[in-house]
Amino acid sequence: QVELVESGGGLVQAGGSVRLTCTASRYIPAATMGWYRQAPGLAREMVATVTSGGITDYADSLGGRFTASRDNAKNTLILQMNNLTPGDTAVYYCNLRRRHTPQLNYWGQGTQVTVSS
Repeated sequence: QVELVESGGGLVQAGGSVRLTCTASRYIPAATMGWYRQAPGLAREMVATVTSGGITDYADSLGGRFTASRDNAKNTLILQMNNLTPGDTAVYYCNLRRRHTPQLNYWGQGTQVTVSS
């Protein structure tokens, strides 16, 4: 079992920045960590993922405003979000999974990010 704890959400004005942190309770080799978000009434969507080797993937809609990074020594995943818009308002979830291992798929409890106009 792996516990994921997110922190750093809150209320920010449009154009501002927020930094989210996800800490895993233990290290899982070869696991991909990622950020997903879910806005009210919409499906959960991928924001960014980072492989254990540091390869990142981002949602096309972000326009380069977000940066994900990972520290395997600290079992943490960071999401730096800049130039936020009200459209970024959502609950942001941390995920950890490993390919070809369906039972290794964990979610955090989520952290709310609200962007005011």
